[in-house]
Amino acid sequence: MTPTARFDRSICVQRTHFIDEVTNLEEVVDYLENWPEERRGLAHETLLKACREAAAGRFPLSAVGENFRRFVKKAGNPPVFSGALQ
Repeated sequence: MTPTARFDRSICVQRTHFIDEVTNLEEVVDYLENWPEERRGLAHETLLKACREAAAGRFPLSAVGENFRRFVKKAGNPPVFSGALQ
């Protein structure tokens, strides 16, 4: 699987003044790498490892997408929704 492997549906994350649309594995990794260091923990580390495993074809891409949705919700970001932006 390539890092640009796309999710079936994009994952949109509400931010203060904009919406991030995450469509593939590489964008999840970028999001996690830009996550504030003081807020990183076990969930962040586990999700990053899952991304690496998915890129190597050893973990389902759909599971990465679902876990990313859960990660941003648990982190207290405003609602997450799926589907392309119009």
